[in-house]
Amino acid sequence: MTDRNERQLTRIQQKNRELILEGALTAFSAKGFRGATIDQIAEASGLSKPNVLYYFDSKDDIHKTLLTALLDMWLAPMLSLDPSGEPLDEVLRYVRAKLDLSRDYPRESRLFAYEILQGAPHLSEILGGRLRELVDEAVKTLAGWIEDGRLAPVDPHHLIFSIWALTQHYADFDVQVRAVLGPGHDPYAEAEIFLDNLFRRMLTP
Repeated sequence: MTDRNERQLTRIQQKNRELILEGALTAFSAKGFRGATIDQIAEASGLSKPNVLYYFDSKDDIHKTLLTALLDMWLAPMLSLDPSGEPLDEVLRYVRAKLDLSRDYPRESRLFAYEILQGAPHLSEILGGRLRELVDEAVKTLAGWIEDGRLAPVDPHHLIFSIWALTQHYADFDVQVRAVLGPGHDPYAEAEIFLDNLFRRMLTP
């Protein structure tokens, strides 16, 4: 009986943490770290402020937890680049994966953008450590394909930057994109066609 109750408590705790993180994502993506408050996070999560602070030590703790999980998700497509694969297919698959993340997780993208615009105070170690290491690996793979003549000669770092910029734009500037396109457009479906054509033309040897 005790074990079952303990398992039930663990599930409840996990659910409450998820509610808090979901509420925090709403608050942070709308107002940034400085603008969001514990009270707003509590209200968005449907829990009391003391309950929020039971699970997390501070607003900073919640923010770091969200950003770490976000970065893991954001980096996953880069980890899937296969050095033994067909280079153009691998790059275009990465572009589509990044565009899908922007479409499916726009709040997370805006949260990350807020953090970067503030000078990345909560991510500086990760950006200069793990992220840089993963990018270095991807650059090595891209450079090898370029050296072998399997991709057109481009700067691998700036190729990655351009993919990030051109895909995350649709999440971070969603209101602007939809206002300019007007009704009757699917920004992501159209972007997928455009970006596939753009990078295919640029990278085909």
